[in-house]
Amino acid sequence: MNPRPIRTRLRIVAAIALLPVLALTACGSGDTSGTAPGGAQASPAPTDDPVAAVRKVDSAAALLPADVREAGTLRVGSSVGFPPGAYYPWGSPRSSEVESGGGQDKPPAGQDIDIADAVAKVLGVKLERQDASFETILPALGSGKYDFGTGNFGVTTERLKTIDFVTYINDGQGFAVKTGNTALGNKVTDLTQLCGLTIGTGAGTTFEATLTAQKGVCAKAGRKPYDVKVYSENAATLTALQQGRIDVIMSTINGLRHQAAQPASQTTFLGEFHRLDVGFAFKKGSPLTKAFQAAVNELIKDGTYARILKKWGTSASAIDTSRINPPEQT
Repeated sequence: MNPRPIRTRLRIVAAIALLPVLALTACGSGDTSGTAPGGAQASPAPTDDPVAAVRKVDSAAALLPADVREAGTLRVGSSVGFPPGAYYPWGSPRSSEVESGGGQDKPPAGQDIDIADAVAKVLGVKLERQDASFETILPALGSGKYDFGTGNFGVTTERLKTIDFVTYINDGQGFAVKTGNTALGNKVTDLTQLCGLTIGTGAGTTFEATLTAQKGVCAKAGRKPYDVKVYSENAATLTALQQGRIDVIMSTINGLRHQAAQPASQTTFLGEFHRLDVGFAFKKGSPLTKAFQAAVNELIKDGTYARILKKWGTSASAIDTSRINPPEQT
């Protein structure tokens, strides 16, 4: 028997087994690159359910427009890409397990999913969740396709021109390299450290915007410019890092920290670069923002919010109170 087909099949099986780890890259959260078909992790989602006990709060629900209260539903455009923000757990039809021939029908999980579901329960409405790539959600809000969007959207001065935000967490921008790469030390504090390197990031994200806007820093420093490669899927970014096609990933703090905690990902987190408030996104002038703000603050007050963040390991990103359209953090 020719051994080559066997070796080929073994390589395919090994690649499929690794996909759940590769998909941990954080490009979909507040600034993510979009839906990753392999967006699963190599273990089930945490089993505790702090959302189960949440009940409707009449004072918050009363802030909804009458037609929304009557309809009882809201359409949410949801970018599902990576843990801990929003992802398809191992065993879901969108996880890599399906590609290897197994899997059960499981919904998306994650911090953003739990917070949105809890807000909906406070407001007494149900969510019609529609998966969407990160870069398509904000433009679709203006057309009325969705009532609001989730995807770890960072609040920036540019986005505030066309989008309303209701904050629910504080995350931001960070960097990661392949474990063993010591060229950048243990932290990126200045973009000139990236001069001459290739950075991978997600399409339509604050990371892409930051890197593009600051690309001239290297020339000013008399150094070779950095190159930016944009990916539409989270797994593709990490694959590029592992294969040496990029030197560093720029993505969300919480996502990269979570990724680095998975030994098989072989990445090292290089610390926080720039913090950003993260919020539910709405079309400008949306009548829903006050109700959502009240709901988030109810969850903070009754302790549900803290339990959700503890579940997903993001307690360090907690906020004290939800705000509508705060200025970008500097």
